[in-house]
Amino acid sequence: MPRFALKVEYHGAPFAGWQRQRDQPSVQGAIEAALARLEPGPHNIAAAGRTDAGVHALGQVAHCDLAKDWAPFRLMEALNHHLKPAPVAIVDCVQVEEDWHARFSALERRYLFRLLMRRAPATHQAGLVWQVPHKLDLGAMREGAAHLVGHHDFTTFRSSICQAASPIKTLDTVEISEVQTDGGPEIVLRLRARSFLHNQVRSIVGTLERVGKGAWAPDDVRGALEARNRAACGPVCPPAGLYLHGVRYPVDPFAT
Repeated sequence: MPRFALKVEYHGAPFAGWQRQRDQPSVQGAIEAALARLEPGPHNIAAAGRTDAGVHALGQVAHCDLAKDWAPFRLMEALNHHLKPAPVAIVDCVQVEEDWHARFSALERRYLFRLLMRRAPATHQAGLVWQVPHKLDLGAMREGAAHLVGHHDFTTFRSSICQAASPIKTLDTVEISEVQTDGGPEIVLRLRARSFLHNQVRSIVGTLERVGKGAWAPDDVRGALEARNRAACGPVCPPAGLYLHGVRYPVDPFAT
């Protein structure tokens, strides 16, 4: 059976997350339903990461196995037709080797978080950013984030229902910048790691927002990390500003 890699973009607000659920809408469920319109199922696609409810994606990657040897462009067009009106789009599609796996072949996941600093309610960016009504100290946030980069026990920044076998992860980078947009100034955080724990990114961003506001000192982040205690974490931020931005593989399947 030919295997196809799909690059997927979606607005996470209507979904209970990526993973298929029996009684709630999911991104996986929407794509599998579209596949069933093309070939009899059941279909069981795999993804590079299982995003939570309300989290968006610009570069999620999944794979599917089909009976027919589809031309990738025609498969992409057919899936996008049947995905309407769900806010999900297949933005690229290629045929890959049968042993290629969207999750297990991945070397790195990249997440992006948008934090809008403005008092007036967001209109055009509503649901796409986390809005705070105060200015944040960019330098302090960078200083706090530096304590998290590297190989650590991230128990403090891990959901209590996380199913990962170990809380030990390597966070490769946390880049924080301020950008001016038509909607107002935004803090943009970019995080890279081979894999992340459940709620790790949102826990980190929520904690760094406390630092930027001045409620925490940058060194308090190190203390929270070393506590290895969920109670030491700052508040978990909302999912609206979080995006799975991209996935890296030994060879980019979409490069050609």
